[in-house]
Amino acid sequence: MDKTVRIKCLNNNKAFNTQRGTSLKEIAKTQKLSTKHPILGAMVNNQVRELSFEIYNPKTIEFIDITHKDGMRMYIRSLSFLLTAAAKEVFPEAILRIDHSVSKGFYCELHGLKQPLSIDDIFEIGRKMREMVEEDIPFLQFKDETDDVVALFKEKGLDDKVQLLEHRGQYYSTYYTLKEHIGKFYGFMVPSTGYLKVFDLNKYYNGMLLQIPSQQHPEEVQELVEQNKMFEIFREFSHWNRVLNVTNISDLNDAAHNGAAERLIKVSEALHEKKIAQIADMIASGKEELKIVLISGPSSSGKTTFSKRLAIQLLVNGICPLNLSLDNYFVDREKTPLDENGEYDFEALEALDIDLFNEQLLDLLAGKEVTLPKFSFETGKRIFNGDKLQMKSDNILIIEGIHGLNPELTHLIENDKKFKVYVSALTNINIDNQSRIPTTDNRLVRRIIRDYRYRNYSARETISRWDSVRRGEDKHIFPYQEEADVMFNSALLYELAVLKPYAEPILLEVQPNQDEYSEASRLLKFFSYFKPIQPREIPPTSILREFLGGSSFTY
Repeated sequence: MDKTVRIKCLNNNKAFNTQRGTSLKEIAKTQKLSTKHPILGAMVNNQVRELSFEIYNPKTIEFIDITHKDGMRMYIRSLSFLLTAAAKEVFPEAILRIDHSVSKGFYCELHGLKQPLSIDDIFEIGRKMREMVEEDIPFLQFKDETDDVVALFKEKGLDDKVQLLEHRGQYYSTYYTLKEHIGKFYGFMVPSTGYLKVFDLNKYYNGMLLQIPSQQHPEEVQELVEQNKMFEIFREFSHWNRVLNVTNISDLNDAAHNGAAERLIKVSEALHEKKIAQIADMIASGKEELKIVLISGPSSSGKTTFSKRLAIQLLVNGICPLNLSLDNYFVDREKTPLDENGEYDFEALEALDIDLFNEQLLDLLAGKEVTLPKFSFETGKRIFNGDKLQMKSDNILIIEGIHGLNPELTHLIENDKKFKVYVSALTNINIDNQSRIPTTDNRLVRRIIRDYRYRNYSARETISRWDSVRRGEDKHIFPYQEEADVMFNSALLYELAVLKPYAEPILLEVQPNQDEYSEASRLLKFFSYFKPIQPREIPPTSILREFLGGSSFTY
């Protein structure tokens, strides 16, 4: 039997033989691979692996660092374990909860303290983290029979992880240790704490903010950006989660198992309806001055369904909404700005005829009739086909688009005439106390299902476009979200359990030899922790119907 295997390394574009059982770390060393930032792991046949992973069969390998999205996930996962261990050493009686992403970091709270967390307390936790970084302690992975892992976690009081392991029904389960601390973080770690030199820990509201490196400049932490409105939305929905006793996946699984899912759906949908009605009431209270409602938010936030439901609630208040589409104000194709790759940048503000748009807004607000443009995506030209619009005293304009909150979009319109709404799916349920669910994953899953069902795109195609979509959001949407007068959280507490049976067969179509396989595999593993919830109780007006079908609205 041949004792060597063939390896193809994409980093140096070399193929070579190596001994069976050689680790990725040894391969990187023998190939003398040098990267600008430390190597954290590798993509092995399009799957993420740790540097301790041993090779026994032919493989294609690409070593990754923190600038790779999976490298950044490894860094954050490991940093979360480091924080968990340090907090436990400083406050043995407390339970750390890493709640959500805000202000370019992760908001965390310590539950079970006898007094509120102070700046000195946070400084001590941060000092302990840095001490452990200097010690360069290895993250060690173990794989044992699930019953034994469950017993170990019960002994350590990690009940939030026990139920998840029991639900999956696997013979064996993996976990990590850091000194005497154990953890389950649902993915791979960096080799040791010495890799985690860049982070910060600061006082933030009633807890602390864990700041992480910038992916573009990993040698420094991301600059803190005040997001008070975003934080208040998260805090409000965290309160509702606690009221409903659903804060982690295991709680949601219990609801599905115990027949409480229908009640959960009804309460979640009622909360959405109440919030939309409240927003409509806010608009109605200023109806003498307000004439324009601007709605913005990232991809797959449910902006369209929100707009339609808001229009109904405005009618209840005696206000008749008119829709004005930004898509019809695109400049002719040859005038469209180019991005850094020389491609048309349709998401740039300059891709819209801002002057014409503001001119027509002023005419509409003055009660004049305007002839609306129509943009042909086939010809790349603007046309006027005779469509007209005129506002009456009981009308209000609803304008939805990614630039809705950018002041430059409506720079000629007085602020007292505008009401701005930011819509996003701000996922408020965790995997467990120390493992959050990124809001971007929620939106990506929504988009994968919608694209597959209604746009004839495969999961591979949607995943391949997602990084570009995210870059556009970072540039055109997120910098302006705090400009909103109100924020609406379109995430539904129960939705990931409903999305599971829709998403899984679509994700399974992604093949191992495709670059998108790693992301599809990650999402499939994520869904393996959920018990499915049937969609029959979801009303036809639900935002989720925009992605699943069965909506009573026309799109």
